Amino acid sequence: MLNKFGPSGHGEAQVQYLDGDFRVISPGTFVRCAITDVRIPLDELKYWSVDLQEAYATPAAVLQRHFPGAPKPQP
Repeated sequence: MLNKFGPSGHGEAQVQYLDGDFRVISPGTFVRCAITDVRIPLDELKYWSVDLQEAYATPAAVLQRHFPGAPKPQP
């Protein structure tokens, strides 16, 4: 379930990451990837860590956070 506020928040949102869901604490339209610092629109947010309370832009960013020494995938 997407808990998104209306158009009043146009900047970075404060989000609480839950199991299978997230809660918007402070309105905004995006969060930042903890690894790449890329803006992730809330309606496109798919990857996050409940334990670390951070968002990730891609599955590769998740792997980089949890396995920092692993070889990076080839394009």
